[in-house]
Amino acid sequence: MDPLVNALNTIMSHEGRRKNECIITPASGLAGTVLRLIQGKGYVGEIEFIDDGRQGKLRVQLFGRINECRAVTPRFKTKISEMEKWEKRYLPSRNLGVLILSTPKGVMDHTQAKEENVGGVLLAYVY
Repeated sequence: MDPLVNALNTIMSHEGRRKNECIITPASGLAGTVLRLIQGKGYVGEIEFIDDGRQGKLRVQLFGRINECRAVTPRFKTKISEMEKWEKRYLPSRNLGVLILSTPKGVMDHTQAKEENVGGVLLAYVY
């Protein structure tokens, strides 16, 4: 069980049913970080952590702007020089969507990774 895969699949299923919010359980640090990055790009709204005495839950407000939101499995290692290949594989157009990477400098999107000239491991993509 991968909490990140579970979180993104929950978001996709709720988006498909035109829901206004979804509750993701269990909450993990990586899933929270990825969701905050997606929130910064304007795909989802407010994210709230609910402490239930166990792992916790995340309540995510949905806007209906996500066409596809998936985790990349297996998590491929990538260099900056290979980033174009992954953009062509996972994103529908050149300036549409975001690849999310885990780098030594933290979790960031592919444009930020190009600016900082750092590679990493592909986690997810959103468009």
